[in-house]
Amino acid sequence: MLPVFGGLLAACSEDDESSGSEDESPSGTAASSGTAASSGTAAEGETIKVGILHSFSGTMAVSEVSVADAEKMAIDEINKAGGVLGKQIETIIEDGASDWPTFAEKAQKLISSDGVAVTFGCWTSASRKAVLPVFEGEKALLFYPVQYEGLESSPYIYYMGATTNQQIVPSIEYLLEQGMTKFFLLGSDYVFPRTANTIIKAQLEAAGAETMAEEYTPLGHTEYSTVISKIQAAQPDVVYNTLNGDSNVAFFKQLQAAGITAEDLPTLSVSVAEEEVRGIGADVMVGHLTAWNYYQTVETPENETFVANFKAMFGEDRVTADPHEAAYIGVKLWAMAVEKAGTTEVEAVKAAMAGLEYQAPEGPVTVNGENHHISKTVRIGKIREDGLIDSIWETPEPVEPDPYLETYEWASEFHR
Repeated sequence: MLPVFGGLLAACSEDDESSGSEDESPSGTAASSGTAASSGTAAEGETIKVGILHSFSGTMAVSEVSVADAEKMAIDEINKAGGVLGKQIETIIEDGASDWPTFAEKAQKLISSDGVAVTFGCWTSASRKAVLPVFEGEKALLFYPVQYEGLESSPYIYYMGATTNQQIVPSIEYLLEQGMTKFFLLGSDYVFPRTANTIIKAQLEAAGAETMAEEYTPLGHTEYSTVISKIQAAQPDVVYNTLNGDSNVAFFKQLQAAGITAEDLPTLSVSVAEEEVRGIGADVMVGHLTAWNYYQTVETPENETFVANFKAMFGEDRVTADPHEAAYIGVKLWAMAVEKAGTTEVEAVKAAMAGLEYQAPEGPVTVNGENHHISKTVRIGKIREDGLIDSIWETPEPVEPDPYLETYEWASEFHR
């Protein structure tokens, strides 16, 4: 665990359907992978159906389309290696359309109508919260690929991205260690940023640091001149950014237009990765900070293969990012658990998931059988001129998940 982060520093988070054919999916790539699935006429039992549920339209499509690509790549790799339990995986793709009720509706369809064995999907916590009662009510599995605000543990959701103590809390500790004590909190107006900032404010208060201001804008918001004026007036040491989706494009471009660079005022973002930097523009983002568990530049043999395969499948100009890798991990871990269990039956797969280890592109990960999160290495990154991100600090080993912050005295109000 990471209860004392400073010592470590010294040592070192949304309608087209596919029948499983090679027709174009909402993201413009093949809707399913593998020879059995590609026929589109497989009899029941000849394939294993899985769902992919992401936003292929709306404000979150800028982030989610490529996450679905990573899931498709993992499925393609598994199918080419012989499938799962000797069967090919057939994908059924649904568009959540950046609309939370639509996510719940599509989740229900995948489970009840399509009979999928598992679903990989969602990005925002709002979409995850919307589908959670569906998966719990149906006792069906969801693998969620994105970092989030913590304070949740569902028996039917596996969380592949960072929970709070694997991203938000250590990134605040890092900034404090750099002498930054005045924070401006900026986020999109939904559950992840608001919950994250509630935790951040408690952490800053315990550290004797100051929250200068706290601002929220709707998802999809594109006018940030007023917010930037407030930032200039507050004179913070850093802007902690929990904006999501294409709002980041507008904010950072307008921040640059206002003459504010990373040298003048650094930002640390938790939902801006290589894919988003590519959309915003590397020239706009250079020098700003991020907090994730994976970057394309991570030096592991597994990542070298992961990046090469992703580019080979989707184009040399494409980049990999933390949510891509987490989504990829989810598919691989589910397939490993199914093989271990000898069945796709949910309770058997859950039992097989507990303690499962995988050598991921980011480094080794282990599934926590109690809270359904995975251990992850924490990395603070700095955006380069070419749009890639260098890790400038990282934990010496994977951090065990603590979604309710039970190892932090200052976070007692959040303990389960």
